[in-house]
Amino acid sequence: MKNKIGILALLLLFAFAAQAQELQAKITVIASRVPTTVDKKIFNTLQSQLTNLINNRKWGNDVFKQSEKIECSFLLNIESVVETNVYKASLTVQSARPVFNAAYKSAMINFQDADVTFKYVEFQPVEFNESRVQGSDALTSNLTAVFAYYAYMILGFDYDSFSPKGGDLFFQKAQNIVNNAPEGNNISGWRVFDGLRNRYFLAENMMNPRYNLVHDVIYSYYRSGLDKLYEAEAEAANSMLQSLVQLQAFNKENPNTMFVQFFMQSKFIELSGIFKKAVPDVRTRALEVLVLLDPTNAQKYRDALK
Repeated sequence: MKNKIGILALLLLFAFAAQAQELQAKITVIASRVPTTVDKKIFNTLQSQLTNLINNRKWGNDVFKQSEKIECSFLLNIESVVETNVYKASLTVQSARPVFNAAYKSAMINFQDADVTFKYVEFQPVEFNESRVQGSDALTSNLTAVFAYYAYMILGFDYDSFSPKGGDLFFQKAQNIVNNAPEGNNISGWRVFDGLRNRYFLAENMMNPRYNLVHDVIYSYYRSGLDKLYEAEAEAANSMLQSLVQLQAFNKENPNTMFVQFFMQSKFIELSGIFKKAVPDVRTRALEVLVLLDPTNAQKYRDALK
């Protein structure tokens, strides 16, 4: 009888744990550019281990139901072999957030990190310890540090979209990784001098008190805008426009911050679809703001909102 009770308790514990994790991630490792001298099956193993790391780890304190988990994806594209068991790769990270009262999911993150160099030997432990980010080998630890960093960013942006500055805990955790990141030859993306669009600057933007407005923009764009789109379309479009006006004012005062480009990534279809149905005054004002915020897609906005 005791054994049955023990087994039942264990099953309940596993059932609870399965609901506790926050992320529902699809991890893909592509190794088409790796020479045939390297056994490609090791990357299948790596893919499975990374999936376990992201999906089976508890990243925060809240308990998520299965239906509440944040959908995201990580695509690790291995581009070259630096030396035996050491690889250079790019990582594309995407996440989406469901819109209230709709089947639609809005892209929150769509970013490619081009500086992921790591060491991997098949079946080696793929673990992350936030108290010891550097681990015992910098190149081995760099891979899990990068994945953990973006897991915290996904959570930070998602929480920010549901409550004002709700993502602070996760942005702090991401910045902790930056501050304690692995160091060594071929490791890049963690430092101020590694470029203008890297892990250092994204974490800095999200934690800089001078940039607190960005958290208001995230919250108002989603909660006062998208989440009301299907019950009060005109009001929601106006709220989204005001969020973008705030973001443009921020951008003018703080030019070239990483956040603006990061936030606007993949928003063209969403924003053009919403504002082309708006009244002429709102549509015209939206166009003025969007061509300034997202100059790469300026002509597309002009064509869509003319």
